[in-house]
Amino acid sequence: MAEQQQVPAEILKKIKRIEIDTRKMVNNIFSGEYHTKFKGQGMTFSDFREYVAGDDVRNIAWTLMARAGKPYVKTFEEERELTLMICVDVSGSNDFGSRDHFKGETLAYVAATLAFSAIKNNDHVGLLLFSDDVELFVPPKKGKNHVYRILREILFYKPKSTKTKISAALDYLRGILKKRATIFVLSDFQDQDYQASMTFLEKKHEVIAGLVTDPAEFMFPDVGLIDLHDSETGETVLIDTSNPVFREEMKTKFKNDFENFQRNLKRSGVDSFTFEADDNFHKSLLAFFKRRKSR
Repeated sequence: MAEQQQVPAEILKKIKRIEIDTRKMVNNIFSGEYHTKFKGQGMTFSDFREYVAGDDVRNIAWTLMARAGKPYVKTFEEERELTLMICVDVSGSNDFGSRDHFKGETLAYVAATLAFSAIKNNDHVGLLLFSDDVELFVPPKKGKNHVYRILREILFYKPKSTKTKISAALDYLRGILKKRATIFVLSDFQDQDYQASMTFLEKKHEVIAGLVTDPAEFMFPDVGLIDLHDSETGETVLIDTSNPVFREEMKTKFKNDFENFQRNLKRSGVDSFTFEADDNFHKSLLAFFKRRKSR
């Protein structure tokens, strides 16, 4: 409990609020979707029982059979424990939102849902925050206090850079994670040249990409003259949003980015889900688990 006591009251209050907001989602996922989707690292020995016709002869305990005078087989249970890594994009492009939530806020809620799901299943969970470099790495551990620390970092960490380089995060994880893990990469994926890094990471681990989008990116609103600030480059330009050519260019840009995202993941063999920056993100996450469960 010492870690909780060190957390300022206003921060702990916001973390508690997220926990309450995500509790129902976590319980829904635990109707079977999370547990079924992530089966752990293998099988462990459980007990012996008498051999019955149809049992795999490779599981016969020959030493026990010699002592008992009749055949016994070894039984096994699924080893549930696994490592869940949550890799979150904290670059400047996520400081955008045309509705009630910025993309970065929605990423935090998705990460919270995954983290609380992991500890409810007694799994290890870790965190990596990235921009164009690895900003912060929190090694995987168990426990509610550990998840509070993870949420605190996601919500209140101040990035050193506003730019994006997804491959930096993927390459770092490939070097530091020794045991097989399930890795969620949560980002708006406004980047290039990360496909090779994702392919290499997927060879040893299970990688899942979560793409956050905002409706205004695909259908830029007509709000007249505005100063448009690029949060990654720091540049501000005056644009005329009533110009249909500009709006079509923006729509084409984000459509191309989305197609590039899908193409990269298909080549890498990585599964994905897409969610919008709003209160309905849990529907996309739950649909993803159900889809994977049904395979």
